[in-house]
Amino acid sequence: MNVEKAETEDIKALVKMRISYLIEDNGSLDAQDLAAIIRELPGYFQAHLDKDLFVYVIRDGQNIVSCAFFLTVEKPMSPAFINGRTGMVLNVYTCPSYRRKGYARMIMEALLSEANRMKISVVELKATEDGYPLYRSVGFVDDSSGYHIMQWKNRCLWR
Repeated sequence: MNVEKAETEDIKALVKMRISYLIEDNGSLDAQDLAAIIRELPGYFQAHLDKDLFVYVIRDGQNIVSCAFFLTVEKPMSPAFINGRTGMVLNVYTCPSYRRKGYARMIMEALLSEANRMKISVVELKATEDGYPLYRSVGFVDDSSGYHIMQWKNRCLWR
């Protein structure tokens, strides 16, 4: 099994992998939310894939069985990200029957190698308990910035 970058021909499969990840991560999705996500994701992938979103995949034949999304952002420089180029890992997901074969590790190693080549100064992710040991083993460390991670949600978009 080899790690590859997804292409526009993979968009339908990427939507499926994203939905599988979201359902597993959230337990279930509201029918309206699910319909909106399925409707909007193909356009998102079309606009961003291989521009600021890079998706690393492993296939079994033609089927994608493991993936990770790598979103890159350029910010004003700071000591925390010296060249301003940062990345966020999202949607690390392996289909259940393919787990415990090292696919997520292979993908993360390829992703981080590419981040190094792209001169990304910092790569961030949110780790589940299951994924935490893997991410530590490939070089991620707990955030020690002293900042509180916070969110603002646009209530106009939430029911």
